[in-house]
Amino acid sequence: MGRRDERDAVDTLLSKARAGRSGALVVRGTAGIGKTALLQYARDAAATAGFRIESSVGVESEMQFAFAGLHQLCAPLLAHTDALPPPQRTALGVAFGQQDGATPDRFLVGLATLNLLAEAAEVEPLLCLVDDAQWLDEASAQVLAFVARRVSAERIAFAFAVRDVLPEETGRRPSALHGLPELRLHGLDDADARALLESALPVPLDERVLERIVAESWGNPLALLELPQSAAWTEGFESPRTLDVPRRLEESFRHRFRSLPDDTRVLLLAAAADPTGDAALLCRAAAHLDVAEDALGPAEAVGLLSVDGRVTFRHPLVRSAIYRDATPSDQRRAHDALAAATDPDADPDRRAWHRAQAVLGLNEEAAAELEESAGRALRRGGLAAAGAFLQRATELTPDPADRSRRALDAAEAKQETGASGAAQDLLAVAEAGPLDALQRGRLELLRAQISFHLTRGADVPGMLLDAAESLAPLDGALSRNIYLHALDAAIITGGPTGIRIAEAMLSRFPSDVPTRPVDLLLHGLAVTMTRGYAEGVPALRCALAVLRDSARDAIRDNTVRPWLWIAGRVAVGILDDELAHVLAECDVAMARADGALARLPASLNFHANVLVISGQLTRAGELAAEAAAIADATGGVQLRHAQAILAGWRGDQAETDALNDLTFHDPSYPADGTEVALAQYATAVLHNGLGEYSLAREAAAKACDSIELSLSTVALPELIEASVRTGEPERAAVALEELSSRARASDTSWARGLEARSRALTVTGPGAEDHYREATARLDDSRVRGEAARAHLLYGEWLRREGRRQDAREQLRTAHELLTDMGAEAFAARAARELRATGARPQKRTAQPTDALTAQELHIARLVATGATSREVGTQLFLSPRTVEAHLRNIFRKLGISSRRQLKELSLG
Repeated sequence: MGRRDERDAVDTLLSKARAGRSGALVVRGTAGIGKTALLQYARDAAATAGFRIESSVGVESEMQFAFAGLHQLCAPLLAHTDALPPPQRTALGVAFGQQDGATPDRFLVGLATLNLLAEAAEVEPLLCLVDDAQWLDEASAQVLAFVARRVSAERIAFAFAVRDVLPEETGRRPSALHGLPELRLHGLDDADARALLESALPVPLDERVLERIVAESWGNPLALLELPQSAAWTEGFESPRTLDVPRRLEESFRHRFRSLPDDTRVLLLAAAADPTGDAALLCRAAAHLDVAEDALGPAEAVGLLSVDGRVTFRHPLVRSAIYRDATPSDQRRAHDALAAATDPDADPDRRAWHRAQAVLGLNEEAAAELEESAGRALRRGGLAAAGAFLQRATELTPDPADRSRRALDAAEAKQETGASGAAQDLLAVAEAGPLDALQRGRLELLRAQISFHLTRGADVPGMLLDAAESLAPLDGALSRNIYLHALDAAIITGGPTGIRIAEAMLSRFPSDVPTRPVDLLLHGLAVTMTRGYAEGVPALRCALAVLRDSARDAIRDNTVRPWLWIAGRVAVGILDDELAHVLAECDVAMARADGALARLPASLNFHANVLVISGQLTRAGELAAEAAAIADATGGVQLRHAQAILAGWRGDQAETDALNDLTFHDPSYPADGTEVALAQYATAVLHNGLGEYSLAREAAAKACDSIELSLSTVALPELIEASVRTGEPERAAVALEELSSRARASDTSWARGLEARSRALTVTGPGAEDHYREATARLDDSRVRGEAARAHLLYGEWLRREGRRQDAREQLRTAHELLTDMGAEAFAARAARELRATGARPQKRTAQPTDALTAQELHIARLVATGATSREVGTQLFLSPRTVEAHLRNIFRKLGISSRRQLKELSLG
């Protein structure tokens, strides 16, 4: 009643899904406001329209069971898993506890779920209903939110119902769902509220009582149906109440519960404590409680629940009201009966959980069972579940040493899921007990990681250094890993701590000969930071070559994968374009193969940066757009620097300024940190392209001050060009000396070309020409086409000023053609102005059919042109094959073609 607009929203969702435009809707509101009723309307409408319907219901006491909600939704569809690629099929099997295997990345499970649902939707459109989503376990919530954001053309509709959680409740709203289309339900208006109320009344009520009930229910449908059943209300004697509607409803249910016979209350409490609704399980529990199997009859008679193969409560508030009204001893008795009734082989984790709730005080046996459950949860990728099991195990552990150990393990699991507050509380428990030196080091490491996650504070690198120092005598390999993390944190946050960390590492391991790739990388960085660029480059190049070879040989171990992102940045820092490309490509490929969507956006952004300086701005835009879409789908932090640098090279001032302003005003990015320095580099390139050299000079100077090796190197040519143009030869000379030193140490075509180009700017008269020729020759021989094009532009500008108009035209035409083709519009405009000044007319860029494609469409077209199937493209881009096919239809229409063969014949860059 009174839900016309809401029903229209549901009808629109289903209509679009049936037509091949998938979507999602999150229905929010207070308890009893009608969310479940609206989902039932969606179910009925979908059934009439020929949809297949699958559903899941979140239960508060199920939140510690990883992927429980997802398994409930997907279980009827598992016959379609044979159509999934093997890694996805395995990921689902491990997540659902059906097979053993390596712990799957959560978003690989998400991709597998997406394709599983897409396969089912190929047969008939699919509606996925998730009620009480606020009680979904974290793993399920994240996966379902990811899938809801990635569906497109699969004929799938999602409808989630999320209840506003009361302050005293222990759950949380699933933040993973935030950002999806929302529909908030409000109370019925007075007319509809009165009509609903009168339809449910067994006998007429006094007019004043009717008006009072309508007013005090605030239009809440469940309140309108339930509150009048109070005898006081029907007689008109209910006193004014200050409780809000959900609490009054709970009190109403609680009142009915208390009026029931003793045996009924005992069994009803056991039903409230059991989230499965398994009637057979409750029957076995009744025997342990020494009550009759039919003891629930009176509860059914007063409308609190129904039993028909499954035990279904009238409303989730009934369950919570009954459970909260019980005494702790009665709650323990119910859980004890459920533990006894649960098969330890078929469901050991739920049995362990019930048993843990049943014990009073400390109990090592129950704690040990929970620890085993945590291990199983970890193997399925259920970090949140493992954290919940270990946290409860910690509370039950009698031995102080075991309690500290479990608290430390629980804190690590909680931190991995982003629950930093709970992790800090558990660290306090761990610290209170006896810890050995290795555990103490792990504690200090975790404290630093929590601090970095919460604040990105300048104290974090020092905290990581302390952890590395304490672990050095106990576990050298782990200690070196932490030293490298500390160095990277110091680079990200800025400040002088990085050199102190490097000195400490070299002092701690002075005579060691590094063997692992991570050790070589750490040693090279430490030497570079303490003894200078020239001395560090050989060690760094050796480390990067080892990492490259390991990655190329597909050595898939954790000693290689986590460091490729740092290694790629170092390759840019030593101006080795070949290594930078290979490492960036390997990092993205490994993240894709692992389904590691949490780290893939950072890898894509770095690869985009490498492509930008290589002049492949269009491809860089594709990767940056993909990174942003994945970060949005996974709820990750949006990294802006790749898009800002891309906008800077394109000469798009509005976009560059808008992105950089967000970074400059974001308190999570310190002023001397890497994100801000990247924004300054983007600003420097932008203003050098626009010819606004004063602004470029100041931004480049700030970027050069970064301790991030790649930034302090690539920003030097920007500073030199801007300083020369603003009449500051001394500043340019200092920067050139540093660049020359680095170029000699690196000795790559990229390095030597940048040095020659920058030196040419500082030389007056004919002597500059040799440097310009060397610059264009060396940079043309490298992969950094963007820098090569700028060398031709600077050479052409110099030739024109020397009065050599014909020679200038040749260089300027080359520059204009290269810069125009790559989309570096500000630099291309500079070349065009210079060409006109020589009397030549710059050629306009010929429009290409691919100009009409979006970044995602161009990315898909490029992959399909290589011969990849729709399934292979979908696997790489985390899309369903049907969505890829839908994009292909748009691509074919925009390009005026009709086949993949024709797509292969086009030039896609």
